[in-house]
Amino acid sequence: MSKSASIDDNYQGFREDFLTYEQLTRQLRAWADAFPALVHLRSLGATPEGRELWLLTIGSEPERTRPALWVDANMHASELCGTNVALTIAEDLLRAHLDAPSARPAHQAEILRELLVYVMPRMSPDGAEAVLQSGRYMRSTPRDTRMQQQHSHWRCTDIDGDGLALVMRVEDAAGDFVEEEGVMLPRRIEDLGPYYKIYPEGVIENFDGHSIPDPHFLSDNEIDLNRNFPYLWAPENQQVGAGAYATSAPESRAVVDFVHAHPNIFAWLNFHTFGGVFIRPLGDKPDTKMNASDLALYRQVGAWATECTGYPMVSGFEEFTYEPDTPIRGDLSEYAYHQRGCLAYVVELWDLFEQIGAAKQERFVDRYTHLTREDLLALARWDDKHNQGRVMRPWVATEHPQLGAVEVGGIDPRFGLWNPPKEMLDPLCRAQSECFQRVACLAPRLRCELLDIEELADDLHTVRVQIDNIGYLPTYVLDSAKTLDISEPLTLCATTTGLSLVHGKDARTHIGHLDGWGRGLYDGGSALFYARSRGSGSRARVDLSVRGKGSLHLRIGSCRVGWIDRVVEIE
Repeated sequence: MSKSASIDDNYQGFREDFLTYEQLTRQLRAWADAFPALVHLRSLGATPEGRELWLLTIGSEPERTRPALWVDANMHASELCGTNVALTIAEDLLRAHLDAPSARPAHQAEILRELLVYVMPRMSPDGAEAVLQSGRYMRSTPRDTRMQQQHSHWRCTDIDGDGLALVMRVEDAAGDFVEEEGVMLPRRIEDLGPYYKIYPEGVIENFDGHSIPDPHFLSDNEIDLNRNFPYLWAPENQQVGAGAYATSAPESRAVVDFVHAHPNIFAWLNFHTFGGVFIRPLGDKPDTKMNASDLALYRQVGAWATECTGYPMVSGFEEFTYEPDTPIRGDLSEYAYHQRGCLAYVVELWDLFEQIGAAKQERFVDRYTHLTREDLLALARWDDKHNQGRVMRPWVATEHPQLGAVEVGGIDPRFGLWNPPKEMLDPLCRAQSECFQRVACLAPRLRCELLDIEELADDLHTVRVQIDNIGYLPTYVLDSAKTLDISEPLTLCATTTGLSLVHGKDARTHIGHLDGWGRGLYDGGSALFYARSRGSGSRARVDLSVRGKGSLHLRIGSCRVGWIDRVVEIE
């Protein structure tokens, strides 16, 4: 059986459909069992409902520190598609390690085989399972431990017994919605009615019998994991969904604990849905305040992203703040960029706006809210023609225990709105995996070359070695990350067997950081009128004097880029 066939034999269908927790676990274990030398599966902890927070490590010798990338998905419960893409990335990396047929150049496959990749395909398994099974809206996790619960609020649950918790409509003269072509649309002055109120399918906790509370996206699930990370964390009264404190959720705490122990992570990809856009730092300041070198690097990644996927890359602050000049607090990708020094960015998968022909907006985030009635009708027509009518559901009359006569149904946003139709998964997964592999190839790459062994006397020699960074990125990864404690400069550590170092038993030579060959895009260094290379900042030379015959063991690196080893024999 060929290696490629072995990968195919362990495929569990993630390019064609969305996976339950059980199916996801089966896929991860299949790879770990089939390829134990390349795939290591571990749990970062268990959720309150007893599901494991799976982390897949891909690469030989997983305990050997070297440049690594992080991929996570499905931190928001309804955003299932990221899991499929994360698994596709994992499978494609396995193919690179196993020399399976690929369109990528051979030298890129070689770089991929040198790296470690950490894949967390589902950060919120409890939430994803609830969405898959019930259809209910949930931001991240199906938990609510808030003590201040005496007010009236909605709790999502199945009212009509069909197994789903979607939405309800109630006819009301003061209603703010009308129906047209089976679609609920915002009411206009000229609309004749009937008029409707739309509520979550569920019941009202602490209902007084007449006052209906406003629905809220965190009515009965308190935390948004993407507001629970340490960078710029702010309490609930300043940032909705923040949680009790930074990393108060076991899911976010497990992530932070792991990455804190792995400063070798240089790139971070955080999958979300929907929109069809890449979102990069800065999230709290305009580009005029961003490190110029970092910005050039993100321009290059953005150009590749658009080439591979068709999605633009936008500034989190300038084009993706829900309220202008109001940054999101406790955001994961901002934590990864600012505090872990990673080339970090978000992907909002599934370009629904392009599918239905919605107009572009000056700020990308406004595409979510600046939808016309024609856009909403276009969504319904697209759903009917291209999505087997999965989104638009018929209204079914039922009796609500508190509100009386209601109709249940309307919209099931899981497959077609929050996530693409399963028939569109495969090309989406392929494009995102190709883009990720390009970014992976930016890794710093240390090499040690023996230049010369000069004999000074019968038992005295000088060994000259050259250390190069032949990778795109410098050994500190981002210019803005130079000041972080984890951006440790390179050190050469020399030990001996059978001979002795003239200057000590365990010689340490400070090398410092080494530049990479990359410049990003439009940094000015390759201008037509003055195209010049930089100097030898990517290279260092070390001379070591040894006495006697035997082996000189060299270990070069740092916690940031890992270590390489070289043995020089003196005969």
